[in-house]
Amino acid sequence: MAIPTYQTVKLTPGRHPGPHLGACVMELASMLAEEPFTDRPATISPVIGAFLRTYNDGLDDGRRQDLYPLASLIVGTASGRAVERERASRCLGFSRSLGAALPGGRAAVGMSTPEASGTWAALAALRTGPSEDAHRRALAFVRELAALKPAHRQPRWPSWVMGRDPGEAVEVAMADVDRCASLEEPHALA
Repeated sequence: MAIPTYQTVKLTPGRHPGPHLGACVMELASMLAEEPFTDRPATISPVIGAFLRTYNDGLDDGRRQDLYPLASLIVGTASGRAVERERASRCLGFSRSLGAALPGGRAAVGMSTPEASGTWAALAALRTGPSEDAHRRALAFVRELAALKPAHRQPRWPSWVMGRDPGEAVEVAMADVDRCASLEEPHALA
């Protein structure tokens, strides 16, 4: 029997020792990322991973197959603390939008972790049944989380260090050459 590839493996609930017994969406993502077979690939956002592990396991077999395209989308989403904090915050907002109350007291402190916030958001979607609307929103939500990227920071160098834009310097030099050439032409005729 041939070992299934990322193209043929069936998405099933739980953690698996290898693709011959199926794979969860996170294990499929590890195959696509060419990492060891695991449900916690290093190249994938911990928040997105927590969401998808929980959501994958709570779905029926039909809806679980809808997660297949997300596996390639989430490869390479691991990011710095600022982006992961934003993803965790959005998970809590997503939970609230589905009518889930946030925990209070000591449990609320734990909600800021990637694992807890992602899991909480997935459970909020699953508690709806999941309804067709909640399932559609959950798939769109994962796409939204995957699209979050770190803000591109401009270097904070003083202007005197940066100097003139090279393109501008070339244009000025060429204009000077053209101006000098046009000034010399009348003298050549005389």
